[in-house]
Amino acid sequence: MTLLVKGSGLTIEDVVNVARRHEKVSLDSDALKRMNKCRAMVEKKIDAREIMYGVNTGIGEFSEMVLDDDQVRDFQKYLIYNHAAGIGEAMPLDHVRAAMLGRINVHAHGNSGVRPIITQTLVEMLNKGVTPYVCEKGSVGASGDLAPMSQIALLMLGEGKAFYQNELVEGKEAMDKAGIEIPGLEARDGLAVINGSNVLTAMSALFLFDASNWLKQAEIAAAMSLEALKANMGPYTAKLHEVRGFAGAVRSAKAIGKLIKGGDLKSGKIKHKVQDAYSMRSTPQVIGTAHDALAYARSQVEIELNGVGDNPIFFPDENIQLSGANFQGSPIALPMDMAGTAITMVSVLSERRMNRLNNPALSAGLPAFLTKGAGMFSGMMLSQYTADMLIVEQRILSAPASIQSIPAAADQEDFVSMGMNTALKNFQILDNAYGILGIEYMAAAQALDFRDYQFGTGVQKAHEIIRKHVEFLDVDRPLYKDHNTMKKLIKSCEILDEVEKIIGNIG
Repeated sequence: MTLLVKGSGLTIEDVVNVARRHEKVSLDSDALKRMNKCRAMVEKKIDAREIMYGVNTGIGEFSEMVLDDDQVRDFQKYLIYNHAAGIGEAMPLDHVRAAMLGRINVHAHGNSGVRPIITQTLVEMLNKGVTPYVCEKGSVGASGDLAPMSQIALLMLGEGKAFYQNELVEGKEAMDKAGIEIPGLEARDGLAVINGSNVLTAMSALFLFDASNWLKQAEIAAAMSLEALKANMGPYTAKLHEVRGFAGAVRSAKAIGKLIKGGDLKSGKIKHKVQDAYSMRSTPQVIGTAHDALAYARSQVEIELNGVGDNPIFFPDENIQLSGANFQGSPIALPMDMAGTAITMVSVLSERRMNRLNNPALSAGLPAFLTKGAGMFSGMMLSQYTADMLIVEQRILSAPASIQSIPAAADQEDFVSMGMNTALKNFQILDNAYGILGIEYMAAAQALDFRDYQFGTGVQKAHEIIRKHVEFLDVDRPLYKDHNTMKKLIKSCEILDEVEKIIGNIG
């Protein structure tokens, strides 16, 4: 299957399919016509020596410096050299591929003034598996993700480095091996490749896809813990949440109800308290809030994926060009700060349920620390320590980056979004969340093995999958292997996939 890129309609799922599953990409013919029309206008303005930011002027603090005809072309090369100033390890390849797709979709609007050959080269690189080597850090999320995007643009000059067939090679070598011609950079081309928040947006798209799957698995873990703790399931009645009106809470309550359907707790055969603690009673409200936060973040990310984040922006029908700040990353950074915080919030709730499973004063008759040999054995006591450490790190990372602006470029760029910091830390938050949730799953499975009543169909399937990977903790053993196994299991979504096969889509 091939994704037709036309400047609109690009979804987070499209980004995942291209970035991770290597779906092919083609440029829409109407988009190509728009791009050619826009480029013709730009070239006329260049010939007429009309002053255009970043075309025949310097950039940033140097924007008032007009370039002569001999400098216009070379300026694009030096622009890329100067801005390829990142630092750190190589960015994951799916992040780079997603950013390339986003930039292609910006160009497809026909407002960037870039030569179409540049965009078509990016398409070829995606389709033939040439992925630029890009340092993880260096962008402040305004004027675009200049540092990482410049390492992509180096390939247009046959420079930089790239991954090709699982090997890191020189940029020109990668392009030659893939049979891709080096287009070079002419007036406007360089800035048209780098001048948008495409990396932080791409990373945010991938994060939201993963975080949504994690939230569904958080609901499965909650259902398992609730079954093991003999929870009062009245608070999960959809009607209770519908009367308040939050869509996420309604969705979450229905999902958990679906997971425990077919079990004795759902049917009312198990005696329970009149009212449980908040960590058991308010799960739909908490996970639901996270669903709503991610839904808002998704709407903002998909607007940006399909918008024109560029500077200047050209309007060929009116024969004008406008310089502004559509590269500013704040529309993404702020909701994505919230999205990361939402994952931390649900992780805290997960740890609180795990604590109740461990604590004999709170667990409705389960053995202390879920072990049969209390005193000789400590069971899952130390698993909680690990979860707690991960949560503290999440809390530190949940401090918003979107308010951390440090002025740059001699105060010409005196407010920046720091959205790249948001994107980077969100993946760290999610990585910890896989571990925290894996520990709750492990504890819940252990607890269920001490119960002798019928569990919900979804809960039974989740327990079955866990036991394929981690054995019942009969006597103490080093748990780091089990923790890492569970973390990988959550990340793989195997539990989610298998549960949904038997009960249908969770939400």
